[in-house]
Amino acid sequence: MRLELGKVFINDVKFGDSTKVENGVLYVNKDEMLKEIGGDENIKNIDIELAHPGEEIRITPVKDVIEPRVKVEGQGEIFPGVLGKVDTVGSGRTHALKNVAVVTAGKIVGFQEGIIDMTGPGAEYTPFSKLHNIVVVADPVDGLKQYEHEAAVRMIGFKAAKYLGEVARNIEPDEVKVYETEPILESVKKYPDLPKVGYVYMLQTQGLLHDTYVYGVDAKKIVPTILYPTEMMDGAIVSGNCVSACDKNPTYVHLNNGIIEDLYEKHGKEINFVGVIATNETVYLADKERSSNWTAKLAKFLGLDGAIVSQEGFGNPDTDLIMNCKKIENEGIKTVIVTDEYAGRDGSSQSLADADPKADAVVTNGNANETIILPPMKKIIGTTDYVDKVAGGFDGSLRKDGSIEVEIQAITGATNETGFGKLSSKGF
Repeated sequence: MRLELGKVFINDVKFGDSTKVENGVLYVNKDEMLKEIGGDENIKNIDIELAHPGEEIRITPVKDVIEPRVKVEGQGEIFPGVLGKVDTVGSGRTHALKNVAVVTAGKIVGFQEGIIDMTGPGAEYTPFSKLHNIVVVADPVDGLKQYEHEAAVRMIGFKAAKYLGEVARNIEPDEVKVYETEPILESVKKYPDLPKVGYVYMLQTQGLLHDTYVYGVDAKKIVPTILYPTEMMDGAIVSGNCVSACDKNPTYVHLNNGIIEDLYEKHGKEINFVGVIATNETVYLADKERSSNWTAKLAKFLGLDGAIVSQEGFGNPDTDLIMNCKKIENEGIKTVIVTDEYAGRDGSSQSLADADPKADAVVTNGNANETIILPPMKKIIGTTDYVDKVAGGFDGSLRKDGSIEVEIQAITGATNETGFGKLSSKGF
């Protein structure tokens, strides 16, 4: 499967009379966009605000972050099974608006929602502070159940990203990058001397409000499956979960997965990147056994020499991570696991809830229990009413002067387990 990804670099975002891109500036017709994304009977208030890098703005509680994209050529539409038909995507040509994102915020759904500071020390922990953010603030009607609230805001975010992405359809991109993965037999024939490497992509599906969607299907309901890496770039996997903000994979991360990008950089040179195994993180032991058994089976079926395994979340999913690692290793396939740590505020506690000697190659993206003081901001988009209640917060987190003391797990993307950030940890 071959995908051309056209990148349209955005230098600024402003409200304007029409939605368009001119000279690197994305202009947004606010009224038109509100009309396009509104109309949900479960939402009583909806507004759009802008937040730029370096501005004294705090966005909270953050639900999802989404990059605007549009299918230009090839089969399917962006976000298949969610907004478009369930056609297989990942081929042809897609255009993306770079340096810009849709951020959904508003009244809290679940306690595991996050903070994005556009400046100050908090901005250094989130990759999304570097983007020009179009923030959609949507509040539910009174008495709405959490699942309906989450679903309504999630769909508004995808509609917003699709609406904005459409402006890139007829623009000549600033850069076009080509990604290609051949069918396995062709791939092995083409690169007979290179080690075959796959990516095991663990998706958060663990309990209430912990949903991730594959072609519109809640990944709780899937068994591990093989995907072309380019399918993710067209929105085949999207977020719908309320896992801790620091290590949640927002939809933006699924679209721009750094592990996939890095493996493609080495494809055909140092390794043969043969594909992605998407698997879930489940609640019951029998389901964990089934999914990890299938994951190891598919890794062997692909004839992998090595696999990178990333998780989403912490605690209970550590067991899924270690089971995947151990069973893949038992098939004679070398693994590297990618995780973060919950090692206590002083860093002296056990980092993962599970461990095994076979997990001897580990990349960690930081200790989520580390605390930070976020200074007051001139403007709040959303509300700070829930700061004491979000994961990483505590009674008294929000101070009278507007500053916030929290663990970095409250910061969106701070310890992302695909490495979508810059934190790591050192062993001594």
